[in-house]
Amino acid sequence: MHRRHLIQSGLALGATSALGACASNGPTDPNYPIRSDQTAPAYTSDELIAAGSRELGIAAEALGGAIERIFADQGDRPTAYIAGEEASGAAGVGLRYGRGALHMKDLSASQEVFWQGISIGWDVGGNGSRVFTLVYGLYHPDMIYRRYPGVEGSAYLVGGVGVNYQRADGIVLAPIRTGVGLRLGANVGTMAYSRQRNILPF
Repeated sequence: MHRRHLIQSGLALGATSALGACASNGPTDPNYPIRSDQTAPAYTSDELIAAGSRELGIAAEALGGAIERIFADQGDRPTAYIAGEEASGAAGVGLRYGRGALHMKDLSASQEVFWQGISIGWDVGGNGSRVFTLVYGLYHPDMIYRRYPGVEGSAYLVGGVGVNYQRADGIVLAPIRTGVGLRLGANVGTMAYSRQRNILPF
């Protein structure tokens, strides 16, 4: 009887410890968020126009039209933005590589991010661009690191800058590009965001 009591006590203690450990461990995988994590402060259009015109080197009036269009499309305010630059080229199959800094209001410093992508379609040309990307649905910086499908053919021009959308797992990226070169066509592909530069665009 005494032995059975000890075994039962030991099992109960082990179960309690396991539950406590599970409760104390928060989500560490960037594939969350849970509902309670959706509280990141958002940027206003004025804040983004000021930052974007500085990063892209264009007039606030030119950028303002693009940002207003994105705000209208998304019906909300972004929780982050990425400022950087990229190079791309295509002859049927296209490649794109970029590097930038992720900014969130509740981060003490920006976080470096790289991206690389591949596309296939009717697409010829090349360009080098500055990029200012509005990010929706991002509540933790590590959530940015994933692959995003995109359709370059859905891009449009507003005020002399190009805009298109990439979506994955509730996160929406709206890159605004301006730069030199020529890139004509329509294609489908993916863009992968990573912590370090990758040569392979997969």
